[in-house]
This record gives sequence, C-alpha cells and structure tokens, in this order.
Amino acid sequence: MSLDDTIERLPLKTFTEKAYLDYAMYVILDRALPHLADGLKPVQRRIVYAMSELGLAAGNKPKKSARTIGDVIGKFHPHGDSACYEAMVLMAQDFSYRYPLVEGQGNWGSADDPKSFAAMRYTEARLSRYADLLLAELGQGTVDFTPNFDGTLDEPQLLPARLPNILLNGGHGIAVGMATDIPPHNLREVAAAVLHLLDHPDASLEDLCRLVPAPDFPTGCEIITPRSELLDMYRSGNGSVRARARYELDEGDIIITVLPYQVSGARVLEQIAAQMQAKKLPWLEDLRDESDHENPTRLVLVPRSKRIDVEALMGHLFATTELEKSYRVNLNCIGLDGRPGVRDLRGLLVEWLEFRTVTVRRRLQHRLTRVQDRLHILEGLLIAFLNIDEVIAIIRYEDRPKAVLMERFALSDTQAEAILELKLRHLARLEETRLTGERDELAAERDRLQGTLDSDRLLRGLIRDEIKADAEKYGDPRRCLLVERGASRALAEAELTPSEPVTVALSAHGWVRLAKGHDVDPQGLTYRSGDSYLAAARGRSNQQAVFLDSTGRAYALPAHTLPSARGHGEPLSGRLTLEAGARMLHVVLGEPDERYLIASDAGYGFVTPLESLISRQRSGKALLSVPDGALPLAPLRVDGDADLRVACVSTAGRLLVFPAGELPELARGKGMKLLGIPGKLVASGEEKLLAVLALPGDAALRVLSGGRHLTLRGSDLNAYSASRGARGKPLPRGFARVRGLELEV
Repeated sequence: MSLDDTIERLPLKTFTEKAYLDYAMYVILDRALPHLADGLKPVQRRIVYAMSELGLAAGNKPKKSARTIGDVIGKFHPHGDSACYEAMVLMAQDFSYRYPLVEGQGNWGSADDPKSFAAMRYTEARLSRYADLLLAELGQGTVDFTPNFDGTLDEPQLLPARLPNILLNGGHGIAVGMATDIPPHNLREVAAAVLHLLDHPDASLEDLCRLVPAPDFPTGCEIITPRSELLDMYRSGNGSVRARARYELDEGDIIITVLPYQVSGARVLEQIAAQMQAKKLPWLEDLRDESDHENPTRLVLVPRSKRIDVEALMGHLFATTELEKSYRVNLNCIGLDGRPGVRDLRGLLVEWLEFRTVTVRRRLQHRLTRVQDRLHILEGLLIAFLNIDEVIAIIRYEDRPKAVLMERFALSDTQAEAILELKLRHLARLEETRLTGERDELAAERDRLQGTLDSDRLLRGLIRDEIKADAEKYGDPRRCLLVERGASRALAEAELTPSEPVTVALSAHGWVRLAKGHDVDPQGLTYRSGDSYLAAARGRSNQQAVFLDSTGRAYALPAHTLPSARGHGEPLSGRLTLEAGARMLHVVLGEPDERYLIASDAGYGFVTPLESLISRQRSGKALLSVPDGALPLAPLRVDGDADLRVACVSTAGRLLVFPAGELPELARGKGMKLLGIPGKLVASGEEKLLAVLALPGDAALRVLSGGRHLTLRGSDLNAYSASRGARGKPLPRGFARVRGLELEV
C-alpha cells in the first residue's frame, strides 16, 4: 500500500463546512447554552458536582477555591483555570445570581466591580443550601452518568433539579449563530406556576403569567414594562424587560436605594457628574456615595433648590443614565431532546415537568429495586434463622456449603452468599426479630412505591408535595416591584437651564453678549473701537436667542450659552454661518408659542410663531423673502390682546392703523402687503416702511419726528384706521420726516 492510499482527500469546501459545523455544535451544546433540565451549562454543572464530590456541602467546612478548580479542570473540565474560576465566582455572587449555588468566603467581587474578586488561592468556598435542590437525588438513579474526558471517571450528564433552575437563576450565553438571555425569576412564583400546570395540564399561558408576572432580579428594582409586553415576551420567548432604580426623598435630598440588575453605582455617579461638569444638569448641586455595609446602595443627589421638580429631574436621569436599563430576553436553551430552541413560558414549564416526572419515577424505581433486593436477602436470612442448626452444620462440614445451601433450602445465589457472610454475633435471637421487623417495613415500602409507580394520580401528588415543601424551604418574597410607568423623557436643554432674567445685546459689527437682569442699559455698555450698539432683547436665560440677518434668514442660539457682558462678547460669525455680505440686524427672546410680525421695509410681512424662527443649523433657515434693496424690520410681538391693532408708518410720513387679526399667518415667505407703498417708490428708495408698532385696544400712539412728537388717541387715532394694505393717511405738516413710533405711557 502506497502512502497516497492512506491519505484521505476532501474538497476544501467540504472539510471547512464540516469542521465549522462540528465547532458550532460543540459551542452550542457543550459550552454556551444551559440545559432546560437543570438550568446549567457544562462548566457550572461540573463545578457543582466536583464540589459535592469534595464533600463541600452547605454545612461542611469550606476549602480553598484553588482546590475545587483543580479538581474541576483535572477531572471533568480540561479548560483554562481562570475561566473556570470566573464561572464559579459568578455562581457565588448574590448580586449576579438570584439563588447562588456557591457560598464563598473572602473577596468575591462587588456590585460596582463584579470582576474585582480575589485570586482563587485566597478565597474559600462551599456549596449553598440551594444547591441541595440540584444534588439531593443525584445518587438515587435519577440521571445517567457518562465517562469524563479521559475515561477514568464518570460524571452526570444532568443534575436532578427539584425545581426549574433554568428560570430561577436564568442564564446568558453567546454560541455560534444563536444566544440565550434568560432572566432570573422568583422561586415561589415559578413553583406556583408548576403546581398549577400539574393540576391543570391545559392551563393557558395567561393563567401561568398571572402566577409568574415578570422576572425577579437579585438586586431588586422596579420593572416598568407594561403587562401586555411581558405577556407577549413570555408567549414568543423573545422580548425585553425594562428595569428602573428606586429612590426616596430625605429632607429634600434624593436617595437612590436600589439600582437595576448589573448596574454599578460608581458608573451611575460618573454619568451624572459628567452632565454636571458639562453644565447640562444645573438642577443638581452635589452628589455623593454613602453606600456601606448596612446600606449596600445609597447614592445621594442634592438638588439646587427645594422648588426643583424631582419627578422631572429623575425622569431625565432615567433617560440619560443607567438608572433605567433594558434587558434582552431570549428563552433559548437545550431541550430534553438535546436540541437548542426558543420556548415560550408554558412550553418550558411543560418540558421541565416532563423531566421532573421522569426523574421522580426513576428515583422511585431505583428505590423499589433496592427494596426488593433487600427483601430477597431478608427472606433468605430468615430461612437460615429458622434452620440455624442445620445451616451451621452444612457450613461446618460441607466442602461446598454454598451449593448445598442453595439446593437444601431453594435459595438463590445472592441469598446463599448473604448467609455465608453472616457474622457470628448476628446469630442472636434478637437479630431474628430485627430482621422480621425490617422485612415488614420494607414490604410496606415496596407496596407503597409500587402503588405510586402504577398510579399517575399518586405520582403527581408526590411531585406536588415535594415542590410545595421545596418552595416553602427555599423560597423568598419577590424583590422587584411591578410598576407600570410611562417612558422616561430626557429634558430639553431649555428645561434644565435655570430661568433667570437676561438681556442680550447685539452690536453693529455682529458681536453679541449676555447680561443678567433686565435693568441693564445695553446702549450704555462699552463697545470695541469702531463698534456700537445695534439691538437688544430682554427675556429668560432658558430661552432661545433668535437673530435675523439682512437677507431674512433666522438663526438661534441658547441664550445661556452666550458670552458674558463683562467683556465685549464674541462675534456671531464664530458660531453661525452667514451668507456673503449678510449682517445681523435684530435679536429676539421669547417663548416658542409667542406670535411675531415679521416684516420688511418694502411694506410686506406676515405673522408666525417664534418657534418658526428657531433653527439648529449653523446656517440658520430662510424666513423672510426680502426684495432687492430692502431690509427686514425688527420682529414685533402681536399676540395677547384680542383688540390689538398694528400701526405702520412710512418714511414719507404716511400712517396706517389696522386690526392685528387681518395679518396673514405663514411659516415663511414674502408675506402680504401691510402698507400700500407703490412699487416704484420702493424700488427707487423714495419711500419705505419705517416702523411697525402693536397697539393695545385703549393705547395712545406717539409719533416721533426730529425733536418733536405727536400723540394720537381716540378719534384722532381712528382717523388713520383702514384695512391692511391701504395707502395710509399723511401725518400733519411738520411730521413728514418720522423717525419712529412709541406707545404713550
């Protein structure tokens, strides 16, 4: 045979497909996904079994973790010790596992840093009381054993869990092409659902969800997912659960007492502090961590004032930090058929109940077999006691006493062997009485076991009683509160900014600054050489400062972000992008729903809410279409008074007063004619709209011309009233050169 005949040849495509498939199946079945029966991955199952073999039961003295890990990787799990130890640590952390399987001594990490645990040479561990639910029936013929990796030892394929650990502690893992995310649940609730399903095999998913309403995380929190979404999650096996921290008020301070599952308090404080440093959370004055041994979670937030809306503030923090967290749910596990699959809640419990029924039946059958074997031996021993003298003679004088005993008394090989192994001290008369009593007790037990195995009703009753007893022994109250709440909302920057009176001053060269208060005289501020006052607006610090340039474009900046008036400010061109040749003309501060008249000196305009002027873009937004040679006028607020009138005056001294209700409302554009100035006069520049003013119902109008002024009220003012777009009436001689309009105080 040549060397070529011994070489197997495969196409690369076939080889790689098979190799990857084998790897994928190994990761899915032997590493990443838990089994439905006991809820454990192979490494977890091997750790628990190795600890039980080391005698590390809950009541025994703990041993070094290094000893346990050594046995695990040396006998059952030939992988890295660090990964194996980390899996063991996870099962010991009461903030990671709802019902820890391992009880540790030493540093096993903290909720703030779960991976800060000490090395395994420093820590000690033993099994927890809860682990008895997985191990109590292990030696009773309940599960199959398989050879370990080198064939020198046997290990259980599964652990005979007395409760559905797959739901109680959940599981997380990423395999190849699939993953699992099973959240933990409350033991009493899951036990109640299993009992209900045991009594009512046709129970609906809705019935079970009334008993198991939601997951129950170990750290406790508020589960705010609506019940309808939770029901859909349990029906499909996929979904998400949203958890929220719990807080209370203590003398004005906000005390966070419970954090969501797997959320670090230190991380939450970092996120809040980052917002405070960025001046995006001015409502808070201070925060500190007062957590200690008695109060594992106590994060203190100090509001800047008692007038702060705590609910709005916490809603913002829920939306912007890990104080509220969403958890993916994927009920994917390996079923009793050895195949992975996503199950709904009912299917998962039904399948586990099948496993539990088979486990109990195997346990009873194993016990029945042992009882029957013992009864068989007892029958032979009692025959020997009834014929003790003859038995002694046969043993003493016969060369082959075993065969003679079997023939003389019709004994089996097992019975004859038991007789031959009797010690002399067991030949006392009281021993016969003891054997008779043991036979009667075992006979009664045999009948009871056989009756249970033959009756489905009795078998279900036994399973029911055991689940009830385990739920009473190991169960505890629910830790997570079920509270349906609306989605949290991050506050807008304006809502977070303190509302203080401010004055925005704009210079002729486009420099802007912000002064606190309304009593500031913007014209009296000092300006850079060659620069001067142009416009100003008064409002609140949490409002948007809206700027209007010579081309009719509107821009907006948060008022509180503008530079202080202690200096000369800064040019708007550094924060906004203006078109070539454009210059800033006007500034407005107000609420978004306030209505303003936007007009050009060509005599056209329209009304729009202030929010239409607000843009997030550096380049602003097109607002007013300005004819060539025309400029926008200062925006005029025109809402509030039902009898409000608008006064328009042109450079030729023509005045028009009309009801504000005649103004068109648009989002943008050129607008409608306000004052009827002939187009040829506008084009030549001979006449333009000089000013507009809002007049309340009983107000008087003051017309300024040079150093003089004319006050119009009542019938004198009504003489200038007409419809919007009219030509207007000329003012008296001497007021043809109007320089402005004012309200009469």
